[in-house]
Amino acid sequence: MERWGVEQSEGGGGVGAVGGGSGLDGVDGLDGVLTRLVPTGEDDLELLAGWFADPGFVEHWGGAPLSRQEVAEKYLGRRRPQVESFLVLAAGTPVGYAQYWRAGPDSGGIDLVLVPHARGRGLGPDAARALLAHLVGELGWRRVTVDPAAANVRAVRAWEKAGFRQVPPGAGGERPDGSLLLEHRPER
Repeated sequence: MERWGVEQSEGGGGVGAVGGGSGLDGVDGLDGVLTRLVPTGEDDLELLAGWFADPGFVEHWGGAPLSRQEVAEKYLGRRRPQVESFLVLAAGTPVGYAQYWRAGPDSGGIDLVLVPHARGRGLGPDAARALLAHLVGELGWRRVTVDPAAANVRAVRAWEKAGFRQVPPGAGGERPDGSLLLEHRPER
């Protein structure tokens, strides 16, 4: 059986089980040029638990590996509609996790992390642009924020390539935890 362009065994689970969720008001996924974002679901627990237990994956996502229970509670779509969770696919293969969360009726933030071997290939900015197209174009958001670690220069550059700009330090752009606040505001 094929799901989201990835082969999957009939029994579900395993590496081939991708995108078991059904968020986005019935939309199957969000398409970028290089990536496709698909809602996560219970079938994705094994994959995500493995990623979030890997120190290289969580290096800039809190810095500490997460338990299987934490992953299940936070990243399988159980927090919908406040937080929408996605697998990031490249050529049909899972390469990362993304989420967006609502701060108000027309604003919120994005979080995104890629597996180490997928970094530096333009996949992050592409996935971010796909999320922005949905948030701004379809949901009407007027402000979208991200907060990468200031020391994570690669991530800061990737967000800038996707259209985000740093909020000036005096306006909350530098934060006590060492992260930067970047924002995307659609042109009016």
